[in-house]
Amino acid sequence: MAAEGLRVLFCGINPGLLSAATGHHFARPGNRFWPALHASGFTPRRLLPEEERELLTYGLGITNVVARATARADELTRAEFAEGGRLLEAKTARLRPKWLAVLGVTAYRAAFDAPGAAVGPQERLVGGVPVWLLPNPSGLNAHYTPSALAEKFGELRAASAED
Repeated sequence: MAAEGLRVLFCGINPGLLSAATGHHFARPGNRFWPALHASGFTPRRLLPEEERELLTYGLGITNVVARATARADELTRAEFAEGGRLLEAKTARLRPKWLAVLGVTAYRAAFDAPGAAVGPQERLVGGVPVWLLPNPSGLNAHYTPSALAEKFGELRAASAED
């Protein structure tokens, strides 16, 4: 779900099996995307995956690096990430959001051949758009607590409000 004139285009790695089955991004109950989006101030309330179209009313969109659904992101190949990066480059060039937020350090590194990339703003532009790298909100990512994840989302929210 993406549209022109967005403040932030969030980009997940790829759909999980439940997201593919329901047709909604970050549909797995343990995923922390929707709680982090709300806790960081991007949305006035916690949205449900089936309410994802409401993101457009807040100037937000959502997409994925790779379209193929898998149980785990580590099932994707380097070739899929590279092709996904190329397609994402074209999509951001067409949509021109103020920020592209990639949700997953490993996915960003693989899609854009950026082995040293870390969470936060990136020097590289994707499709002429500045990139902010966020942690993967999957419940499988134990490196970030829900509050730390919300804090990282909040940094992007503050930066996107300044533009």
